[in-house]
Amino acid sequence: MRLLLFTGKGGVGKTTSAAATAARVASRGGKVLVVSTDPAHSLADALGAPLDARPREVAVSDGVVLHAAEVHTRALVDDAWRELRGHLRTLLHGAGVDEVAAEELTALPGVEDLLALSEVHRLADSGLWDAVIVDCGPTAETLRLLALPESAAGYLERLFPAHRRAVRGLLAGLAGSDQVGRWDAAADALGRLAERLTGLRDLLTAETTSARLVLTPEAVVAAETRRALTALALQQIRVDGLVANRVVPDPGSARGAAAEWLRTRRREQERVLDSVREGTELPLRLVEHRAAEPVGSAALAALGAELYGDDDPLAPRGTAPELRVSGGGRDLDAVYRLEIALPLHRDAELDLARIGDELAIAVDGRRRLIALPAVLRRCEVVSAEAGDDGVTVAFKPDPELWMR
Repeated sequence: MRLLLFTGKGGVGKTTSAAATAARVASRGGKVLVVSTDPAHSLADALGAPLDARPREVAVSDGVVLHAAEVHTRALVDDAWRELRGHLRTLLHGAGVDEVAAEELTALPGVEDLLALSEVHRLADSGLWDAVIVDCGPTAETLRLLALPESAAGYLERLFPAHRRAVRGLLAGLAGSDQVGRWDAAADALGRLAERLTGLRDLLTAETTSARLVLTPEAVVAAETRRALTALALQQIRVDGLVANRVVPDPGSARGAAAEWLRTRRREQERVLDSVREGTELPLRLVEHRAAEPVGSAALAALGAELYGDDDPLAPRGTAPELRVSGGGRDLDAVYRLEIALPLHRDAELDLARIGDELAIAVDGRRRLIALPAVLRRCEVVSAEAGDDGVTVAFKPDPELWMR
């Protein structure tokens, strides 16, 4: 099953691109679902069909249909979060946290986004479709959404470690409670949440999952796109391509004020697109600016045909960012290098920190913890370099740990 995520700066046409891709897949005989997780849904407007949380058929042409849905997170919060939140309040209250504070602590930030992602996972696992195409929110919201499974899993593990949840009655004993059944139910609920978070992380980093970034040929949008490429790589999420929307047509040899305006604007857009192409080998597909909005499945199918031609719209081209260890030796003078592939843009602000057995990498304020390979846990960081192809961190054996 193929999962394809569309995102981009607000207003660049990501919903139209996602819907056009779904229409193209359906036209080629694929079973496809396009689903919106954007809080400001516009998928129904793009398709020209009423949508709700249940996938429904939308006709593309005679005998060709796609399925579409819009995830409504408020209902998911009411249905799925209420029970788990009650279990968390039980645990916190038993740990000595008063009721008001427990109420505030269980208001998990981003829970609506997390449940929306869980719903996408459920739909993808249903086996009803060959591909699920997701119309995500704007770039900043999407990056937060995709980081949630890992950050929430870390929060859960620090608060209620797995080894404690696994022992029947242990949580009740720690809290001095005789209601063992109630506490075991809470531990079971937390265990299910941990499994769900692991499943989400596995889904997002799977070889069959990738993101596709939509942009318009404007300097501000291009800069955000370059930052998004770095942020997605930091989260180990593949990016398989870029879509440049609203490229003005080339007037050719036409004369007149209108033609000269188009010619000037096209040159400016090409300069921006060249800056996007610089430093990436990802395919960049262009969509010319239309006089009329492509609304409705038929118009979207035509746009999808223009966008992909004879190519497979679902062909994965991206590769997961790699971590590689090189160098080494047995004595204390050995030098190891950890090479982290990251498409760093020119103005990237990079910070590194060693935290126990992990390396914290922050790029433009977005941080990821990378578990160090076993050999590097007995080493200390001596230097770090950043280049066009990523970050290289040098390690030397720590004398206090190396011979143990």
